[in-house]
Amino acid sequence: MVEITEDLLLGERVHLVQPAKGHRAGTDAVLLAASAPAMPGDVVVDVGAATGAVGLMVAAREKKGRFVFVERDPALAEFCRRNCQDNGVEGQVAVADVLDKASRLAAGLNPEGADLVLTNPPFLEEGQARISPDRGRAAAHALPAGGLEAWLKACTGLLKPKGRFVMIHRADRVAECLHILEKWLGGLELRFVHPSAEKPAIRFLISGIKGSRAPLSILPPLILNGPDGQFTLQAEALHRGEANLL
Repeated sequence: MVEITEDLLLGERVHLVQPAKGHRAGTDAVLLAASAPAMPGDVVVDVGAATGAVGLMVAAREKKGRFVFVERDPALAEFCRRNCQDNGVEGQVAVADVLDKASRLAAGLNPEGADLVLTNPPFLEEGQARISPDRGRAAAHALPAGGLEAWLKACTGLLKPKGRFVMIHRADRVAECLHILEKWLGGLELRFVHPSAEKPAIRFLISGIKGSRAPLSILPPLILNGPDGQFTLQAEALHRGEANLL
């Protein structure tokens, strides 16, 4: 039997059941959800949803959205279904490999159907680093070689024209991601996330509009921790659901 934990996110507004081991929702999920400009009636697709943390945090802020959770691991998808039910979110959980067109279509993920696509993709590709021996953690952290471009192409393909894409990724892959995303998106907005004011960025958040020709904007950075090692006031407010990055 899989050991699980029951966690509370956004100041106890979101209840999340997730495996105790493997990839778990944390600050990355909080920041991605805080950057999602969901509007009433929007179709919001969380790609690589795992147990549903990102989409559920967005749903806690915008209850009138239509939420789709895309996860290829059937076990994690079942956790996602449970979490949707526990949080009163009538979300569609699509068990699909986003890298496989036939799998996407079989799960009902039709092209150009989403107003907003959110993703926290696996950060590495095969051959880039040593992959965890834990199967769940490895699947969450690594794509096949060349998989990042395929992942981003699939995500943007789900967007309606003028739909918005939002992603969090490792700071050391920003150049690669910009090069890929500029093929389909404009009006890109880039924000770096630093562990503290004196340390280099470890993450970046990026959003863009499908088909836009607007130029790139660099937004103010987000600093997670103060000199005392504790969350800054902004980071604390984001984790409590009292602020966003819109």
